Amino acid sequence: MTMSQVLAAYPGAQRALFAQYHIGGCRSCGFQPGETLAQVCERNENIPVEEAITHIQSSHEADSSLRISPPDFEALRRAQPDLLILDVRTREEHEAVKLPNARLLTQELVQEIFTSGDKTKPIVLYDHTGSRSLDAAAYFIGHGFGETKCLDGGIDAYSTQVDASLPRYRLEIED
Repeated sequence: MTMSQVLAAYPGAQRALFAQYHIGGCRSCGFQPGETLAQVCERNENIPVEEAITHIQSSHEADSSLRISPPDFEALRRAQPDLLILDVRTREEHEAVKLPNARLLTQELVQEIFTSGDKTKPIVLYDHTGSRSLDAAAYFIGHGFGETKCLDGGIDAYSTQVDASLPRYRLEIED
C-alpha cells in the first residue's frame, strides 16, 4: 500500500506514525505519497510493517471516538445554541461557505480558547472532508478540552446529509 492509500483509508495515520515512531512530522522523517508503508518502515529503523499496521489501525479506532456524524452534530447544535463551532479551513473557504455560527480558527482564537475557554464544554471542529479537523480535535483534547469532536466528513458531508442548501465545492489540490 502506498502512503497516499494508507492516509486515504486511515486519515489519522500520519499523526499515529509520528506519535509512535517519529515518522512523517517533519522534513527529515517525512515520506512521499508514492512510497509504500513497507519502504517507510524499512528506512526508519526497520520497523516491522505488521507492528506499524497494528498501531495505525488501533489509532484509527481511537480516532472514531473523536468524530461526530453530521446528523448528531446538527442535533447538538440545535440543543446548544452557544456550541463552539470552529472551522479549520482557509479563510477563503470559510468566507465562501460556512456552518451556522462557525468561527474561523486562527492562532489568536486558539490562544483565546486555551487561555479562557471552558474545558468542560463541547467544541466541534470541521474542515472540508473531515481529515484536518481530526488532527485539530486531537490537539485540543491534548490541551485538556476533552469534549472536542470533529465533524465526520466535514462540511461536505454536512451539506449532503443535513443541509443541501450549503454549496458543495471541490478543491483543486484534492486531485
